[in-house]
Amino acid sequence: MKKSLWVSGLILVLACTRGLAATPAAGSAGALSGKVVESINAATYTYVLLDTGSAKVWAAAPQFSVKNGDTVAVAEAMPMTNYHSKTLNRTFDMVYFSGDVRVNGARPVAVAGAAAAPIPAAGPTAELPKGHPPTTGVVQPAAPDLTGIKRATNGQTVTEIVTGKAKFAGKPIAVRGRVVKFNANILGKNWLHVRDGSGVEGTNDLTITTAAKAKVGDLVLVTGVLAADRDFGSGYKYGLIVEDATVVVE
Repeated sequence: MKKSLWVSGLILVLACTRGLAATPAAGSAGALSGKVVESINAATYTYVLLDTGSAKVWAAAPQFSVKNGDTVAVAEAMPMTNYHSKTLNRTFDMVYFSGDVRVNGARPVAVAGAAAAPIPAAGPTAELPKGHPPTTGVVQPAAPDLTGIKRATNGQTVTEIVTGKAKFAGKPIAVRGRVVKFNANILGKNWLHVRDGSGVEGTNDLTITTAAKAKVGDLVLVTGVLAADRDFGSGYKYGLIVEDATVVVE
């Protein structure tokens, strides 16, 4: 009986993936390539519609120069289903986001003035959340100076929050730090990572969502309620996150 169920499941998987072998499986990272048949620049991303030979799929990466007919290859692509771009006012059935792109076999030329724009995903303590594609080939801004940052009044340090999950989950927190990453209009929110110089790798980074805007290097005061074990779907899982926080640039 078990063998029969296993075979039936395998047949179903093969049937579902027929004609899409060149694209990553939904919910997992992978690689794909194809000829560009359409491209759109929006906010900090370039969207390209790729003809893989068996299907046409959308991929996106921090803005880069590309034209129709170019061959684009993306590595460690992360699928996002029903992704809505506010800039384009358009919902894509599926977009594969990546920070590792090649155009005609070479690293692409970044669009002048375009900021690096990694896509947030999951993981409470990593700079890029769990499941997020690496940013190989994407030039990141210099790390902000984290020295001399004063603790928020009646607040906590980043490492106290990260290591104090049982104590602070579900409760208000206040933390002062510098923005080390900022990504706008993803899943309808702005996402930032804040550090204050406390802790070590793995305990020194806090993820925040907010309606406020900031830029890398800004000193900010963050207040809000710390949430634990949040799952936004599509691989976006966070052990700790401050959602809909009040962020004040100081």
